Amino acid sequence: MEKTIDQKVQGNALNITPKKNNTRKLFIESYGCAMNFSDSEIVASILSEQGFNTTQVLEEADLVLVNTCSIRDKAEQTVRKRLEKYNAVKRDINPKMKVGVLGCMAERLKEKFLDEEKIVDMVVGPDAYKDLPNLLAEVEAGNDAVNVILSKEETYGDISPVRLNTNGINALVSITRGCDNMCTFCVVPFTRGRERSRDPKSILEEINNLANTGYKEVTLLGQNVDSYLWYGGGLKKDFKTATEMEKATATSFSQLLDLVALAQPEMRIRFSTSNPQDMTEEVFHVMAKHKNICKHVHLPVQSGSNRILKEMNRQHTVEEYLTLVNKMWEILPEASISQDMIIGFPSETEQDHQDTLALMEEVKFAFGYMYKYSERPGTMAARKFEDDIPEATKKRRLQDVVDQQRKNGAYRTQQFVGKVTEILVEKESKKNPDQWSGRNEQSIVAVFPKGNYKPGDFVQVKINSCTSATLIGEAVV
Repeated sequence: MEKTIDQKVQGNALNITPKKNNTRKLFIESYGCAMNFSDSEIVASILSEQGFNTTQVLEEADLVLVNTCSIRDKAEQTVRKRLEKYNAVKRDINPKMKVGVLGCMAERLKEKFLDEEKIVDMVVGPDAYKDLPNLLAEVEAGNDAVNVILSKEETYGDISPVRLNTNGINALVSITRGCDNMCTFCVVPFTRGRERSRDPKSILEEINNLANTGYKEVTLLGQNVDSYLWYGGGLKKDFKTATEMEKATATSFSQLLDLVALAQPEMRIRFSTSNPQDMTEEVFHVMAKHKNICKHVHLPVQSGSNRILKEMNRQHTVEEYLTLVNKMWEILPEASISQDMIIGFPSETEQDHQDTLALMEEVKFAFGYMYKYSERPGTMAARKFEDDIPEATKKRRLQDVVDQQRKNGAYRTQQFVGKVTEILVEKESKKNPDQWSGRNEQSIVAVFPKGNYKPGDFVQVKINSCTSATLIGEAVV
């Protein structure tokens, strides 16, 4: 399951001047994983060529799009509430407004939005964004429009994204799409299709352009970045059956990471999300080789029980996971690690739960993303297993996991107290307008007095104290 972002992004592209000849206005919101946020930037770019500038004012929009997530039921319910809001504005204020659903929820529910619920004008799956001009023409002609066909080729590598709500410092760069891992709990293979990798030349070109416009950090993005493998296009191939020529010219994730770090040595490089079964020792060595590759790995484990991992169809055991983590620390002793954890998977026993807490205590993750199991229609888990863990039990176990993570997070942040760490200033602190907020290369948040620094600066900060998730310090002059 890919890491999700518990926020939304809406509206205006802040780092570009609106095109003078564009007369139509687009309001776009994104929910869920980082890939959705990246996809919305692709959509804004495509629609910019169709006469749309973005807006943050819902009521004035000619076209409203919501980019959706289907990982959890809560995410879908949030989107439905937003659709109710859009339709209320359309009914009461702006009857010419058109409403569309993008992304994984569109792929999963398809025509239901149009035929049964009649709450949108357009449904567009994550591989169909280039068809938006045709779909818009259908809508403007008074017809419903839908395209949810999954592609075996599309990577949008030829589109330069419009950076939405950017701080001009951090940017997402998609390198793969889709997923071939059939975890029983996950809808991603059904909503985003098979894995395919993007041409490394186009990736490097996008990153070079970002560096030239002042960006200081990029995150290489995919449902499963470690399985990146470029042969020249199309679906990922089995390396064992590839031709000798293909093997000789193939680019793996570790090789891509090396190329990116070399291309922009002054730019911070991150990546997400990794999968334990595909992560290789070579990646750790490349991370150790380059100072500009952040020493942080997001490595979802999902459970500390081998029995539950097998039911999830995860292709790793707890022992294999720990071996990988220990190898990472052997090569990268300063690295941090974060997790995804699903609580209350069908048949999870109290012992399974205790095994998860024990794994967390052993690894001591810096931070994590923890969720109660949510049955997703169409997945193998939904077809095969009864969602038999009572809600109260899920809630209690989730609190146990959150408490354990808070304890482990405090242990990790405490390691920085009294030390100096480099922080990339990203924004003003939410709690104190006199402080900047940013992250170190371990992806741990730090705050410190503003002084004469500005967003985008790399600042050496001495850490004086901490919470379980935040470092508190002062700049070293």
